[in-house]
Amino acid sequence: MADSRERIRAPPRDGREGFTSPRQVLRRLMLLSEGRQYREAATVVGRLGPSVLRSVVAELPMDILIEALPHSTYLLESFFNRLNAVVATPRPDVPCEAIMWHLVKLFSNPHETGLRQRCMKLAQAIGIWQPSLRDSLLARRKQLDQAIQGLGVHGLTADQTGSLISLHVALKNELQRHIDTYKTAIHKLEELSPVTAHQDPAQSSHQRLLAIGYGDIQQRLIDNKTLLTMLDKPALKQLAQLVENLSQRVQNDKEVLFCVGQIRRTDATANTEERPAAGLLMNYSRGCDTVLGLMGPIATLPPSSPTSNGCSSGGSDGYHSDSDIDETNSELVRQYSVTYSKNRIDTLDSLNSLPQLKHAHQLKAKILFSIIVLAFRACHGLKERKVLEVRRTLFVLDANDESTAALDRAVRQQLKETADRFPMGDVERQVANQVLSTLHEYPCLEACIPLIHYISDCVRLAWRMVNQTNPYYLDTDFTLGLLQPEKHERYPISEKRSDIIRAFLWPALMQNGHCVYKAVVAT
Repeated sequence: MADSRERIRAPPRDGREGFTSPRQVLRRLMLLSEGRQYREAATVVGRLGPSVLRSVVAELPMDILIEALPHSTYLLESFFNRLNAVVATPRPDVPCEAIMWHLVKLFSNPHETGLRQRCMKLAQAIGIWQPSLRDSLLARRKQLDQAIQGLGVHGLTADQTGSLISLHVALKNELQRHIDTYKTAIHKLEELSPVTAHQDPAQSSHQRLLAIGYGDIQQRLIDNKTLLTMLDKPALKQLAQLVENLSQRVQNDKEVLFCVGQIRRTDATANTEERPAAGLLMNYSRGCDTVLGLMGPIATLPPSSPTSNGCSSGGSDGYHSDSDIDETNSELVRQYSVTYSKNRIDTLDSLNSLPQLKHAHQLKAKILFSIIVLAFRACHGLKERKVLEVRRTLFVLDANDESTAALDRAVRQQLKETADRFPMGDVERQVANQVLSTLHEYPCLEACIPLIHYISDCVRLAWRMVNQTNPYYLDTDFTLGLLQPEKHERYPISEKRSDIIRAFLWPALMQNGHCVYKAVVAT
């Protein structure tokens, strides 16, 4: 065995003789992998021809190499680079998805230094070999972010007077109000005049109704108006909203449990029973975001010519050139910057004029920071609710059906096109109530008109940004760790000699896994 091992490991005379047999290559790779000599194994893979490479990929136990990540990065990277270089069709079956989710697992709770540098080229090579994995990552990250947002909607809700109470107390009060009203209405129905409530169906014939006199019409009006006043009360119209709220909470919790179940299936060591769900989901969302970033920028195709599209450039087919999209994106990012540099400062000046907040410097900064975060969270949630509402209205139940996907795309496109005129009053009030109810000991905030305008500006900008073809979202990793130059910008009057983040003043803006506007942090 020792002799055969030496014979396998001996370098070939011309650099290729030892790699002509798939069986010998497989044995050599197994020996090197068992000895954790992944760099040497990567060199072997880099010399393989197409036919031998296909055979080796089909026989090599990839699950062992996946479990050995990140140590086996060099070998897996060499495999994908070689596959991208020499293999056309038929393409061998490589467990790319399993490798990708293992990378997400590693980056969801990174312990090793230099992990990003070690895995970058592997992620890029996988992205080239199977580009569809990027869509899977984007979908999973979006699903995780929505589940995280859903965890935050189980707070207080407003009753018919505007007071904030528990949803279940509000439901109980509303149902009791309905019961009392309906009992009164039933009692009134029993006392209706014979002119209004005909016991004999013949009395309701067309000719009989045309024959009634002025007094009977007056009595009928009084009876019906009394009933209408009882039943058509504004206070009775909140039940549908409360039921919708309850339905949304049920759906949100189902999404959370589904996401946690996915994590449990891919990571047996995740300890999902004891860890807080939000922290677990945020870690995996961050892992997806990191792997997306490592894959590099999305390759964009040039816009099709009018001839290839089969219609003229002036047609109303929804086509927009790359320059139009880039211009819109640049303008939105500029508005996001202006909201921080101007709107936020103007509102801060107004808060400084309030005697109760004169010395609460950190609190004022946290209020303005929380508003932009809450605005994005509420707008993302509203967008998804609108998509679900259309599905329910049209009784579309199969979420995996192609027609459902087409319907969702059409709804999202419509939301994008109507974003500037979409009514956002309810969302503005929702964000305002969340802030004011948390800071109820500062009633002066309710009368601060510039603060209300700032909330409106944040909500309307967030709504436009979340409804883009490639939606914007905020980086919700507000860990007070070390400053990261790729996504953090130091506040000018911060401590320059320290890289420890003491506070977040403005969140980072993300799109397609890339930071397009850095977070402003105090060190």
